[in-house]
Amino acid sequence: MGDVGEVYHACYRRLVVQLYAFTTDLPEAHDAVQEAFARAVGRPRGFAGIDNPEAWLRAVALNVVRRRWRRRGILDRFLLRERPLQEHAGQPDADARTDLTDALDAIPRSYREVIVLHYYADLSVEEIAAALNVPIGTVKSRLSRGRAALAVRLPGYEVARA
Repeated sequence: MGDVGEVYHACYRRLVVQLYAFTTDLPEAHDAVQEAFARAVGRPRGFAGIDNPEAWLRAVALNVVRRRWRRRGILDRFLLRERPLQEHAGQPDADARTDLTDALDAIPRSYREVIVLHYYADLSVEEIAAALNVPIGTVKSRLSRGRAALAVRLPGYEVARA
């Protein structure tokens, strides 16, 4: 368990920042990272046999988020059959969010995912392809399209290329 504790102290904040950039929801980012650490603690030998614990945790946290989004989508489709969509009280004030967060939130999830992994997690195209189990060409295409989508939403900002 000391091994998990060391990794927790070394990379918890970094993982939360990466997941926040992906989800644009800080509580959800914290929950997903905590869930990933809980799964690590639940493993009989912690991180034994895992070459890169941080990458493993990131993949688990991303999968947690994706699963939650799928479940919410199913629930939303079911609920929308019963009544029309209404404005939710308690939505974050748009003025309190940064330009980048708004832009990331507005682009498709598949683009946001590779943008976050590339720029926030500092992963190479090959590492992203391995983490997401997609071809390298797909990652390159999503990065290119994600950059273009961000450029439209962030006038005056230069989107760095890999």
